[in-house]
Amino acid sequence: MSTVKPIATRQAFGEALAAVGAEHNEVVVLDADLSKSTKSELFAKKCPDRFIQMGIAEQNMLGVAAGLALSGKVTFACSFACFVAGRFETIKISVAYAGARVRVVGTHAGVGIGEDGYSQMGLEDVGLMRTLPEMVVLQPSDDVETHAMVRWLVTDCTQPAYLRLTRQNLRRLHPDGWTWTPGKLDVLREGTDVAIIASGGPVMNAMDAAEALAKEGRSVAVANLSSIKPLDHAGIAALAKKVKLIVTVEDHNVIGGIGSAVAEVVAETGGARVHRHGVLDVFGESGTPEALYEKHRLDPKGIAEVVREQLAR
Repeated sequence: MSTVKPIATRQAFGEALAAVGAEHNEVVVLDADLSKSTKSELFAKKCPDRFIQMGIAEQNMLGVAAGLALSGKVTFACSFACFVAGRFETIKISVAYAGARVRVVGTHAGVGIGEDGYSQMGLEDVGLMRTLPEMVVLQPSDDVETHAMVRWLVTDCTQPAYLRLTRQNLRRLHPDGWTWTPGKLDVLREGTDVAIIASGGPVMNAMDAAEALAKEGRSVAVANLSSIKPLDHAGIAALAKKVKLIVTVEDHNVIGGIGSAVAEVVAETGGARVHRHGVLDVFGESGTPEALYEKHRLDPKGIAEVVREQLAR
């Protein structure tokens, strides 16, 4: 287990953006009055002439970001996941349909944000974003992966993209120098009985759940689905042939999220039975991040319980 202090992927994003933005003058960052929360303020301090504070006007921010992108800039438009995904029609037309090189950044994803409650929680954003043609959808599991994604979004990705980030701190799962590959399933642990496919905040909890289940004699694989679109169809299909059960775990509504994406692949290719686990088609609520993860069984204990229940079916 890493000894590096856990940090939120929003913090890692801010640090990575400031670093890579200083190297690339074409990077422009916009924020909708939440730069302290999204951590785009770190870029603003380093490159103030390329940072635009748009105020509480997400729709306008996205339109301006698209215009800048179409004029040759690489733009990052930042806000809470719930607020920016709520401007779906503007993302659909001005960003995706226009093919603008905009990186829409949604922080404070899922029930893991805690006490701010449902009005601040992004629980439907993945389902929305992955429906858009050509839209890349990414969700890192730790700071190493976040840094790699941000650099790729600046230097190599030519499509519109959505980057989903956490408010809560996450334990490091990858070593320094690890190479992230877009469109590739990241297998963190091998197993032959069941595979847990998780994304974002719950990945580290899935690893802990697998460790607990291993002590009971169960062989549990864990895969980090950080590249939600492009999706590793071949990798998921191969995993579904190795195990009898796949349990997907996500801090998102189970409808339309990574569980739906995995189930779609397995329905076409065959293999393991898929059980989708996440926020079970209910609205979020206020509570501590720990209490909410416990309630929705997204903590290690809850994930292990779900796996046991499904194996017993």
